Amino acid sequence: MSKKLDKQEVFGPNLFKRNEYGLLENVNYVFDPDGSINWRAMVKEEHLFPNKAHFERFNKPTPKVIDGLKDHQLLIKLAGIKELARLRGFKSVHYESIKSELDHVAMKCKITFLGNYETNGEDIVFDDVANATQRNCSSFAIKFLETIACNRSFVRAVRNFLNIHIVGLDEMDTSESQNNLIQESNQPSFSVHSMLDKIARENINCFNFECFKEYLLDLKDSGIYINKEASEWNKYSDIPSKECRILLKILKE
Repeated sequence: MSKKLDKQEVFGPNLFKRNEYGLLENVNYVFDPDGSINWRAMVKEEHLFPNKAHFERFNKPTPKVIDGLKDHQLLIKLAGIKELARLRGFKSVHYESIKSELDHVAMKCKITFLGNYETNGEDIVFDDVANATQRNCSSFAIKFLETIACNRSFVRAVRNFLNIHIVGLDEMDTSESQNNLIQESNQPSFSVHSMLDKIARENINCFNFECFKEYLLDLKDSGIYINKEASEWNKYSDIPSKECRILLKILKE
């Protein structure tokens, strides 16, 4: 004989229910002018905080509050990413090991998101890759490279699928900067691109290109350097040699 549920037991299931658009009925969504969901606006302030490393890079004091800060000046906690994933809805999360070595682990996170009105009701599979190495983790964290790589790939998969441009705290390089710097190659390189990479590491503590793109945004906001094509650069070699020399001069000043 089946048990009859009391009011308290049915409250949760009735509240946490999706409508015909694939949206939770008890959530107030924020929408963009085109009718799509503005997931960035759905991030609660409690999950955001100033990116200390960003402000230290420019020798500026770290703000106490996030008011007035732009996305590239913020970090988002893992809890905030998990909450967004729960609100969006997903069927499964699968991790695949891409590389597993003593000092370098790379993981792929594949998420099957529930269909909603934005996808014509079709489930969407989205994946992203992240790594954890002895170069980009703290001395304590290098004992847990697999876990860190999984967290990073999950954060990237969720925020990239939902068009969130705030870097996750778990994605940050937590190494002791110069102390963990290892040469990529045994042969020295003297190209203008490698020189820009080297100076960026030494002068502004940017150990990856994503960090350097944040630096370019600050230069743009300050009116120091503006290039409409900068948003399309994904690695140092994408930067024209002429622009590299301009940026090198700015970095050395």
